[in-house]
Amino acid sequence: MVSDDPRNASAIESILLVAGEPVSTRALCRLLEIDSTALDRAIDFLIADQAGRGIRLQVHRGRLQLVTSAENADVVRRFLQLPGQPKLSRPTMETLAIIAYRQPVTRGEIEEIRGVNVDRIIANLLSRGWIEEDGRRPTPGRPIEYATTAAFLDLFGLLSLAELPALEPGEIGAPSEPLRVLGMQEEAAAVPDI
Repeated sequence: MVSDDPRNASAIESILLVAGEPVSTRALCRLLEIDSTALDRAIDFLIADQAGRGIRLQVHRGRLQLVTSAENADVVRRFLQLPGQPKLSRPTMETLAIIAYRQPVTRGEIEEIRGVNVDRIIANLLSRGWIEEDGRRPTPGRPIEYATTAAFLDLFGLLSLAELPALEPGEIGAPSEPLRVLGMQEEAAAVPDI
């Protein structure tokens, strides 16, 4: 019996190529008339098939999209005449790391870990599209919960949150660890907060 994985993977790749934006796994299952298990097999097939190529399948919060490989980021940036990767301040990196590893997380939880107000940083991260509001916590005051976006994955060349480096217990609370964990250099700490 011939597996449907390659055929479904090919259909997924074609859909994502013309979509122009992330497509939900639910929509793909409906469109291809397959269940989530068959979709997962097709996704695994597609990821394996793209190894070493210039495009990759990015999976984030139940949505898929095709992205360029992280290895080619500089040449693609030059071709599109885009500015280089932004230099992020230490406070911005710390806040992003906390959100990435603890999501969904509230502003109050971030401030408890960092020990300072993060209103301005949260506003900047939202405006850049690296984080998004992810609902409200069902607790008194119903605080907003924040989570990372696909643009966050693009920023760090990740295909999914599963590619975030593993942490030791309690590591995310240490102020210098988010920089090391996300592979950023200490020199970013001298850059004004963006």
